[in-house]
Amino acid sequence: MARVIVVGAGLGGLSAAARLGALGHQVTVLEQAEQIGGKLGLLRREGFGFDTGPSLLTLPAVYRDLFLKTGQPLEDVLALVPLDPACHYRFPGGLEWDMPGSGPAGVSRAWAEALGPRAGQDWAAFHRRAAGIWDLTRDPFLESPLDGMRTLLGLARNPADIRTVAPWLSLRGLGRQYLQAPEQRMFLDRYATYTGSDPRRAPAALATVPFVEHAFGSWYVPGGLWQLGAAVADRATSHGVKILTSSPVEQVIASPQVEGVRLESGETLPADVVVSGVEAAHLYRDLLPGAEGKGGRRALAKASPSLSGFVMLLALRGRTPGLRHHTVLFPTDYDAEFDHVFGTGKQAGKPSPVPDPTVYISAPDDPALRPDDDHEAWFVLVNAPRHAPDAGMDWDAPGLAESYAHKILGRMAERGLDVRDRLLWNEIRTPADLERNTRSTGGAIYGSSSNGARSAFLRPANRSPVPGLFLVGGSSHPGGGLPLVGLSAAIVADLIGPA
Repeated sequence: MARVIVVGAGLGGLSAAARLGALGHQVTVLEQAEQIGGKLGLLRREGFGFDTGPSLLTLPAVYRDLFLKTGQPLEDVLALVPLDPACHYRFPGGLEWDMPGSGPAGVSRAWAEALGPRAGQDWAAFHRRAAGIWDLTRDPFLESPLDGMRTLLGLARNPADIRTVAPWLSLRGLGRQYLQAPEQRMFLDRYATYTGSDPRRAPAALATVPFVEHAFGSWYVPGGLWQLGAAVADRATSHGVKILTSSPVEQVIASPQVEGVRLESGETLPADVVVSGVEAAHLYRDLLPGAEGKGGRRALAKASPSLSGFVMLLALRGRTPGLRHHTVLFPTDYDAEFDHVFGTGKQAGKPSPVPDPTVYISAPDDPALRPDDDHEAWFVLVNAPRHAPDAGMDWDAPGLAESYAHKILGRMAERGLDVRDRLLWNEIRTPADLERNTRSTGGAIYGSSSNGARSAFLRPANRSPVPGLFLVGGSSHPGGGLPLVGLSAAIVADLIGPA
């Protein structure tokens, strides 16, 4: 039995703790905040409830595996409800389109009905290519520890496989090979943002993101997706895991083998193994500031940070006819959005709030999240540059958050969703708030982005260079999003092994 300390009670840390507890280890989870969940949070106010992080679950098999290997099946603990339609999209040319939750054939039919038979055929062909990429990359890139460039060289033994994955091609480039309609190309581009990335630079392998969503469905947990984190925490404690909140870690002690952690209170806790569920940049910069973290800092310096998000939690009076669970309102110029977020193109070196952003709205028709049937709780998110005062992007600048929120509400009105006269209150959360709440650098949602052909190999490995130190969560391999976070925990549990 190893003494294991998990730093951070986000879903990655909690999932690793549950798996390691079930394997017989003595596990303690240390969380700096007052509540668990990390980015998978909940806000309740005046009868309204909001998921403050992810609002849907894809690839639920990852969490079914977690619960089966630690006790009762997932469905015995949580209700999973499929979303159909999964999302409503409004495009700048006027097209409104519901993405069905009825599988890949249903998505192709929906495109054909909206844009004609060619669009349906194009999407079906694209989905077949994405399925091929998924089959080739799932095991070596998602379910196994990354073995550097040797992982890619393993594919190179078969030229047909390397052509399928096309590591030299961007997601946008792949879309242009298959999709003629601008609405379909814009729709595909958005999937790069699921990893905090720019579709012009993210690899074609991200075609697996829409493949997973369409092949395995989009799922919701009545009462809020935050309950997934609570259920994983309950499973962990059932195996003897201790979860301590309001317990910020100041340092991981290693010389060179891991010896334990020191809390900000000054208390030192010994450990044989430390699993870090915090952002990798925070780990290597702040918790391992000495020589032990030098290699990690050097690797992260080569990676491109992910985008952040500007959030509004809207408490609304009245109901919206025909409102879907998810709605996406696209802008006229998507490239301008990515330039503002990443400081590229005309915004080179000058990231700034997007004047005309894509607006994402999560508004579950869930009685548990509103005071009564005559109200709605909306989570509104737009892509945003990270908080970086030294680089000129200061989200704490007086009046900036309020004026930007006002602008977004105006953009929503221009695109057919004017809720300004129904607004009871609005709670704003900026990238600076996200940084303070989760200690993610600049509020980067996913740590490193997937920008660049080598991005997967720049993401911090699950086994660190420090003996006994492992990484889980969205900023480590295999990446961000609920499915990949769960896979990172499974990889780490396998690396550590049974007691």
